[in-house]
Amino acid sequence: MPEIIPNLHPLVVHFPIALISLSALFHVIALAARRKPYAHHCATIAHSMLWLGALSAVFAVVFGWVAFNSVNHDESGHVAMLVHRGWALATLAVLIALAGWDAWRSKVDTVPLWWFTAAVIGAWSMVAVTAWHGGELVYRHGLGVMALPAVETGHVHVHDDADHDKDSTHSHAGDEKYEHSTDWHEH
Repeated sequence: MPEIIPNLHPLVVHFPIALISLSALFHVIALAARRKPYAHHCATIAHSMLWLGALSAVFAVVFGWVAFNSVNHDESGHVAMLVHRGWALATLAVLIALAGWDAWRSKVDTVPLWWFTAAVIGAWSMVAVTAWHGGELVYRHGLGVMALPAVETGHVHVHDDADHDKDSTHSHAGDEKYEHSTDWHEH
């Protein structure tokens, strides 16, 4: 039986990314279509996604904090974690401020003003940068993975996909992107 994921950050982090992306998109659509009958429907989606996105970001940051304090990492991984954490906390503060302001000042179907739409796009940009740094933790530093694949010198394998011919073989020995450090320690 497979082991359960040791922390829930990888599971919940996708919700604020998706919800804030949709909120930014529907803010733009509602603003652009402000004189059309469907603008209020788009505004309802925009406001709702912003509020839900901010709420889900709270959970992502809480579980990210747990991961920050429990994932094995080396020195360069620790520095990258600090950058990701800084972006995550700043992004959460902006999202909570925007969602709070929006909930206090707007009815759910109010077409947003241009400056608020610009602020939501700015918050979405912060979410994207935070997500980029989170992806770097996994794909560049190998954090949060249960085990890295062992590199076998001279290992040859066959790919069965559109990028390679079915008969082609190649080795990953010596490729930088497939070499991983194994000296992990906790902070």
